[in-house]
Amino acid sequence: MTGFYDLLNKLKIHFDNDSIVNSVTQGDIFQVDLSKQTIFPLTHIMVNSSTLSDNTMSFNVSVIAMDIVDISKSEVTDMFEENNNELDVLNTQLAVLNRAYQQMLHGNLWDDKYVIEADPTC
Repeated sequence: MTGFYDLLNKLKIHFDNDSIVNSVTQGDIFQVDLSKQTIFPLTHIMVNSSTLSDNTMSFNVSVIAMDIVDISKSEVTDMFEENNNELDVLNTQLAVLNRAYQQMLHGNLWDDKYVIEADPTC
């Protein structure tokens, strides 16, 4: 039974091939050296649980897509966007997650029989 390894490997390959993602990790998020700025943008995969049935294995997976927010030292002139790139980071990382979702709907991951059972929450 290799379903667990297959799932992790397929997700790793997908995120490794994403031009925005710099590093892919898995497991306990507290074991990742988040102080190393060279690893960002980072996608972290956590398999929370698995359900076995007659012909399938279902996994509950959390995928965390993250990057570093750059804060400008200049005076705040825009109270909505402030002096950082947080909105850009959120938009970019949402695109990373959306590409993975789309691949599970009708792309390479779908072809390999990896599908989403419900709408993901990002």
